[in-house]
Amino acid sequence: MEIRSLEKTNFETIAKACMQAFSDYEIQLNAEELKTMWKRRGFSPDLSFAAFEGEDIAAYTLNGIGNFNGIAMAYDTGTGTLKRYRGQGWATKIFEYSIPYLKAANINHYLLEVLQHNTKAVSVYQKIGFEVTREFNYFMWKNEELKNDIKRIKVPCSIEKIDIEKHAYIQDFWDFYPSWQNSFESIQRTREDFISLGASAEGKLVGYCVFEPVSGDITQIAVDKSYRRNGIASLLLHEAEKLNKNTGMKLINTAISCLSIIEFLKVKKIEISGKQFEMIKEL
Repeated sequence: MEIRSLEKTNFETIAKACMQAFSDYEIQLNAEELKTMWKRRGFSPDLSFAAFEGEDIAAYTLNGIGNFNGIAMAYDTGTGTLKRYRGQGWATKIFEYSIPYLKAANINHYLLEVLQHNTKAVSVYQKIGFEVTREFNYFMWKNEELKNDIKRIKVPCSIEKIDIEKHAYIQDFWDFYPSWQNSFESIQRTREDFISLGASAEGKLVGYCVFEPVSGDITQIAVDKSYRRNGIASLLLHEAEKLNKNTGMKLINTAISCLSIIEFLKVKKIEISGKQFEMIKEL
């Protein structure tokens, strides 16, 4: 077994290993979906590593490289071990092997997200020095499960497609800073895959929603605090529903402190699907 960079490994080989590693998981992604997800998360093959047996991948960690809150970071875009190699500590070995290469590239922080119910993984990360920085909720639903009845909009507004880059002040609408995969930088990596909708009232933008129609992923949705509880978010969600090409939708990584999202979706009969930890280690 040899650990080495994925710089010279073709996409098909990496995708095959990923699909094999997650073959016993509930959610499956095909090669095209993996390619889109990795691009969005900043996947860098030259700073990603795998354990090889011959030319076959036994375990891997795909690292995304970018800036997060103004700090250069590596991000765990995907870690997996094929079933027959599990229990041998390969994820930890690959991570430790990668550290000198990341530091040489001036990356001194590593960020990841992990399901809270995956206690084994959480324990491993804590043992190698990761600390919890935030807790996230995530929501997933089938289209028919959402009860988003638009009865009356208290503030007349119009919905149209917008370029979020032209509205820097929308950050003032936020209750929390978006996670890595929902950040502006991630959106820009695959901007052609996203639709951004803006809600305008009284001559200004008062709410917006960014989503990916193919996956049904709502990346960002927010309303100006002084215009909330007027039906604007419901209207944005309704328009996103109409453009959605997936059988369901999801809202991943909302801060658990953001009660407004929890209550907003609860009214629409959508409950929390699960929770994640955001964890960071200084290299």
